[in-house]
Amino acid sequence: MAHSMGFIALLSLLSFAPLCFSGNTLGGGHLYPQFYDHSCPKAQEIVRYFVVEAVAEDPRMAASLLRLHFHDCFVKGCDASVLLDSSATIRSEKGSNPNRNSARGFEVIDGIKAAIEEECPHTVSCADILALAARDSVVLTGGPYWDVPLGRRDSKGASLRGSNNNIPGPNSKFQTILTKFKLQGLNIVDLVTLSGSHTIGNAQCTNFRQRLYNQSGNGKPDYTLNKSYAARLRARCPTSGSDQNLFYLDFVSPVKFDNNYFKNLLAYKGLLSSDQVLFTKNDVSRELVKKYAYNQELFFEQFTKSIIKMGNISSLTGYKGEIRKNCRKVNAY
Repeated sequence: MAHSMGFIALLSLLSFAPLCFSGNTLGGGHLYPQFYDHSCPKAQEIVRYFVVEAVAEDPRMAASLLRLHFHDCFVKGCDASVLLDSSATIRSEKGSNPNRNSARGFEVIDGIKAAIEEECPHTVSCADILALAARDSVVLTGGPYWDVPLGRRDSKGASLRGSNNNIPGPNSKFQTILTKFKLQGLNIVDLVTLSGSHTIGNAQCTNFRQRLYNQSGNGKPDYTLNKSYAARLRARCPTSGSDQNLFYLDFVSPVKFDNNYFKNLLAYKGLLSSDQVLFTKNDVSRELVKKYAYNQELFFEQFTKSIIKMGNISSLTGYKGEIRKNCRKVNAY
């Protein structure tokens, strides 16, 4: 009975997925894909060029750029606060637990920003560059294309505390993750769909070690982790040391944006606890994992809706914020 209820709830949620959610922007404006058509017509072309170059040089960069957009939006909204370095007045989000020693791609964004500033000075925000780079990273690795709503402006501050508190951790419980998504105006469909970003990228040994050796404090591995898969992971992720060793989030097709992430969850081969709980801890999310595992087209279609919705979280528009000249620091007036 619980499963059928979950399925009905799922259907109603899926039908309520606005294509362009621009209700919670700040500053009176709204985002739309044509924002730079006249003021900087080559902006998207420049972003794409740099992303293609960066991913050709380092295939991991696609996942890193997508992750930056996510880690930006969940802290104070999609305002490029994640890009700010520490200064006399700013404690950088780069030092937070979710970002320290793992957030990367900042130099790629720097390169894009410098080229765009040369083409059309003081016009394109760092926040919009992040949103475009995330889209291009998905497309480049085989995922769906979407028109990115544009017109965000950049924040004049960062929130180290927000970065530590708002971004779900790799060992978070299902309800904790869902609550953090709901606080951003995202629902359970958005949660499962956007988790599908883990179809590309890597995680460090330190992020899933407890699943291999001591999931519940009883010295035993996570019972929801496939035993042969766990044995393979233990070979390169010992009880101590090797913290930075990298493992594919989707070992089947690690650099291809597809639905194998969801197929892995069905086989109890999700790398992170925060991945596997989508299949083991909630009826609605379990049904959605199954749907995406069997239907990549459905996953792609919903992914574009959910990431557009995420990209609209508390966006600064109009006269709010600023257009940073350098993405790493606020403008000097």
